[in-house]
Amino acid sequence: MAKKILVVDDERKITELVKAYLQQAGFEVLTAYDGRQALEIFELAQPALVVLDLMLPELDGLEVVRAIRKNASTPIIMLTARTETIDRVTGLEVGADDYVPKPFDPRELVARVRAVLRRSEEQFASSTQRLEVGQLVIDPQRHEVRLKGQLLTLTPTEFALLALLAGHSGQAFNRLQIMEALRGTTYAIYDRAIDTHIKNLRRKIEADPTDPQYILTVRGLGYKFREP
Repeated sequence: MAKKILVVDDERKITELVKAYLQQAGFEVLTAYDGRQALEIFELAQPALVVLDLMLPELDGLEVVRAIRKNASTPIIMLTARTETIDRVTGLEVGADDYVPKPFDPRELVARVRAVLRRSEEQFASSTQRLEVGQLVIDPQRHEVRLKGQLLTLTPTEFALLALLAGHSGQAFNRLQIMEALRGTTYAIYDRAIDTHIKNLRRKIEADPTDPQYILTVRGLGYKFREP
């Protein structure tokens, strides 16, 4: 069965262009033209991934991401005509998995969709065993993370990043190594995205994100997961 992709953009020419390329790639495509409509369709259709413009009428893209992230970890790729770093960081911080700046090549967007879905679906061969570190339990086979027994909601990118670091506890990774492991094309251009996802993870798993006990910073290099 073809995976459902929800494409949200108030520019109908862009929406139809993206829809055509995604359908050609074998996806079933739903469309919406404002933030409220996007959330209504999302609740009814439960798509596998959302392609979402940042600037939307009714509710903007950031509000839509926040609403989705309250209950779902569905992958989200944001489209943005803005070039400022702060807009990209904000999109990632509220829960987007990737971003594509406008203007864009539709073929690149299709490649991004496939890459994010792959990160969402893959079992991580490097770490297949259940890991327990303090009150944090990571189960790659179930694709679950629990803290103090409570199930956490992580985006596919956050889970992939946590599985990578926890599966090699004690080993330091620089940003390039993390980017290559996650195989996200965005990150080759914009490695500060890694820092943003680390920040998001720390907010979810650390008692005090300013004094992390699980994901440690290796000064001048990158990050590592504490050894059990």
